[in-house]
Amino acid sequence: MKEISKILLKSGTNELEIVEFNIGKNYFGINVAKIKEVVRKTDITEIPNTHPCVSGVIKHRNKIITVVNLPKYLNLSIDHLEENSFFIITYFNQITIAFQVSSVIGINRLSWKDVEKPDANLCGELESNISGIIKNSENVIAILDFEKIIFDISPRTGIQVLDIKTIEPRERRNKPILIAEDSQMLAKILEECLKEAGYDDLTITSNGKEAWDILQEVENRQDKKPYEIFSCVITDIEMPQMDGHHLIKCIKEDAILKDLPVVIFSSLISEQIMEKGKKLGANAQISKPEIKKLVEVIDSMILSKVETNTKSGGEII
Repeated sequence: MKEISKILLKSGTNELEIVEFNIGKNYFGINVAKIKEVVRKTDITEIPNTHPCVSGVIKHRNKIITVVNLPKYLNLSIDHLEENSFFIITYFNQITIAFQVSSVIGINRLSWKDVEKPDANLCGELESNISGIIKNSENVIAILDFEKIIFDISPRTGIQVLDIKTIEPRERRNKPILIAEDSQMLAKILEECLKEAGYDDLTITSNGKEAWDILQEVENRQDKKPYEIFSCVITDIEMPQMDGHHLIKCIKEDAILKDLPVVIFSSLISEQIMEKGKKLGANAQISKPEIKKLVEVIDSMILSKVETNTKSGGEII
């Protein structure tokens, strides 16, 4: 059994740690923040009538965990995976999943600036499942979009779209929102849900740097104040070029933008992550499945005009 040694990263430094693993000759990465443990393959109990990419379940530390055959999902033909494979046991979006891979190579520490947006020429058919690319001296590492993978296998574990139907009608037009979300699939779902709730003035960017560039342009405008152009910012945490924590740090340390409400909407919400967000000044932090709660928090910030305490980090959800 391998325990993942997590080096404590300072908040807002735009750094990350990834666990590098391979499936045959293909190299992939996953954020250490998503991982609970890495273990060698154990016996899998098959479950009938499940998704073709679900191998079954394992019992680990008295917990029943679903196993996803990652090579099969990615359409990668691998020899001897069953005999010599590993399980990467993850926790995100409030669920625990084990992903079966060929082998685990190690942990790399780097800056999000070193993570490039996926390139179709480089990623080929895998592009839709990749959220970032890292090029080092030895190989190319693709950071997989694990939220999309789980959503494809089990849509009910993703953003709870139907909950939007239960939100009471309110006037939400003319409340512009800036969004930073690198997953195309999740960005589209988020856009659809917010528009369904009545927030129809949305500016969507694919990472924190793009969002920050827009905010700097807004800051330099003479005709309007930043809060007149954007009512709030919604940001993911994991993003190429600039992550959500560093984006918040930039906003809250800016003399003009510091009072702009910022909501973290991420699959990584945990006690440790929430503490980081609070220290940086995030006004709220919400786990990605809870889209209804996201709308309710935004309503409280920009419709009810509840004063947020940016100095203490604001309300933590």
